Amino acid sequence: MTIAVDSYGPVTDNAQSVYELSLIEQIPGIKGELKKDYNIDVNFERAKHLLEANDGAGNTFKATAKPVLIGTAVVGATTMIFSIIMALTKGLTENVNNLSLLHAPFVLGLVTGGAMIYWFTGASTQAVTTGAYRAVEFIKANIKLEGAASASIADSKKVVEICTKYAQKGMLNIFIAVFFATLAFAFVEPFFFIGYLFSIAIFGLYQAIFMANAGGAWDNAKKIVEVEMKQKGTPLHDATVIGDTVGDPFKDTSSVALNPVIKFTTLFGLLAVELAVQLTAAQGSGLTHILAAAFFVVSFFFVHRSFYGMRIREDAAH
Repeated sequence: MTIAVDSYGPVTDNAQSVYELSLIEQIPGIKGELKKDYNIDVNFERAKHLLEANDGAGNTFKATAKPVLIGTAVVGATTMIFSIIMALTKGLTENVNNLSLLHAPFVLGLVTGGAMIYWFTGASTQAVTTGAYRAVEFIKANIKLEGAASASIADSKKVVEICTKYAQKGMLNIFIAVFFATLAFAFVEPFFFIGYLFSIAIFGLYQAIFMANAGGAWDNAKKIVEVEMKQKGTPLHDATVIGDTVGDPFKDTSSVALNPVIKFTTLFGLLAVELAVQLTAAQGSGLTHILAAAFFVVSFFFVHRSFYGMRIREDAAH
């Protein structure tokens, strides 16, 4: 059911895009040709109306499917977290009191996990925003449609290249930051890390549901103005288009990307915390804390880069 619902949305979205890019309405004598070949009385206005209405249904479908996917990630993460707890407490026979709000590292871990979720959603949205801005800059400077029905293939490929570049750049910054943060927090203190994982799962679940639903609402607000109110091209429509630029990264980037973040942090964290415990037993806590500090510095560098390195600058060279 989830696969079907999650597939329906992109199909309806692409159907509308294919129709618009086909420029079928501009083909001379197309209505007569379709009537002759297929015995169809074409009504392009009704076709556009139905495509837009169906896209609105697809947005709703996508918004309902994404929380299910996040829910499965959280269920899997919870299972892994309890396996870590069983290992650290030797079957709940030792150090159980450290899984308490009275144990300061555990509480600090709960706070840190929530902060990580909000950083991640902000950084992923920043990457999308900057990439889109650079694509628009290129289009304004280089693509002129006066006297042409469509842009050149070379210019279109350049726009795709710009979007791909910023998608990969944002992904690289975020992944390295998450990777080294997981190592750093696992090496700081095992029960701090358990609190961190609990917080990642809980905050990630609710943040993902919020962003999927909010993004779908922004997108469908535009559809209501276009399809039901028929106010395309008005200031109200302009406002909903601006809202949709927030909704798209909300529902299509940050929300769904929390799924692999939760899964990766938990699965990799299980290995990292076992390594940290073994290293502490062999070498003492000094080396473990030094490594934790080193990993944290690397993670912090890429966290900083994910925001300040991806921000929109006046200088086109950036």
